Amino acid sequence: MHVLETERLVLRQLDERDAAFILQLVNEPSWLQYIGDRGVRTLQDAERYIRDGPVAMYARLGFGLWLVALKETLEPIGICGLIKRDALPDVDLGFALLPRFWGKGYALESASATVAYGKARLGLSRVVAVTTKSNHASGRLLEKLGFRFERLVRLAEDGEELKLYAASP
Repeated sequence: MHVLETERLVLRQLDERDAAFILQLVNEPSWLQYIGDRGVRTLQDAERYIRDGPVAMYARLGFGLWLVALKETLEPIGICGLIKRDALPDVDLGFALLPRFWGKGYALESASATVAYGKARLGLSRVVAVTTKSNHASGRLLEKLGFRFERLVRLAEDGEELKLYAASP
C-alpha cells in the first residue's frame, strides 16, 4: 500500500516480501554503526523483524517505518517513517538508505514528506529524531528539515547516549 509519493520516490508499507531487502539494509556497516545490530541474519529473521516491528506498528498506530523506492523503477533504496518508541514521549522520525543512494537528496526528500505527512495526516505538533553522537550526516539532514538539537537521551537505562533533535512541523 502506497502511503506517500514525492517527485522521485514512493513510500509504502513494508511486508514480508521485503525480507531480502531488509536483510541487506540492516546488515550494512553504516546501519550497524549508527543504528545498531538487530540480530537479523536470515530471511526468516528479516520477516520477523518486519512483522514484529513495522507491520505491528501499522496495526497499532496506523504508521511506522515505510519502504522507500525509486518511483521510476520501484527499486527499494531504504526506509523512512514515523515510530513511537516507549522511551520517548513524542513520535520519532527514522530513516536509513543503502549507501549507494546517499548524496542524491533521497533521504531529505523522503524525510521531508514523512514529517509533512505527520503534521497533515496525523496532526503531530512535534516530531523528534535521535542519532548517535558520531552520526554527523544525519544531524545535518535533520537540521535542513528544521530540527534542532535539544538534549542527550538514552532509550534504555544501559543504552548509548543519543542526540535528540526536535521540530514543530
